[in-house]
Amino acid sequence: MSVIASDAVIKKEAGFEPLIVAFCCNWCSYAGADLAGTSRLNYPANIKIIRVPCSCRVNANFVLRAFQRGADGVIIAGCHPGDCHYMTGNYYTRRRMSLLKNLLEFIGIEEARFKIDWISASEGNKFAEVMNDVLAKVHQLGPNRKLRDSRWRR
Repeated sequence: MSVIASDAVIKKEAGFEPLIVAFCCNWCSYAGADLAGTSRLNYPANIKIIRVPCSCRVNANFVLRAFQRGADGVIIAGCHPGDCHYMTGNYYTRRRMSLLKNLLEFIGIEEARFKIDWISASEGNKFAEVMNDVLAKVHQLGPNRKLRDSRWRR
């Protein structure tokens, strides 16, 4: 790589704004995001929230597709274990996504790019903290270059 090309890469990464996709449970985490917003708590605007009926409805393919289409980080936020509106949904999520974490590690995606957290409807502060924390970690890691499909370039 020439000096000019490497300078262009450094300049491009200096303006890096990570894209984070958050899959939020309708009953708890999405309500926590709503509480954070109505309480005017600061959390980044480049976190794209996808509302799902339950965290157990998030398939591993959804996470892989988010990374493929340009996400630099993915968060799955659900009800606390034992408080799921659908009884055992978050237990399924915890089991399924622990396997996905192993797969992501195997294919070379850093552990900090994927997070599962339990946020209830009354925890707007926690929602904002988790989102800011994930954004800071992903920003330190830089752009995600694994699984990126060239058809989905930003």
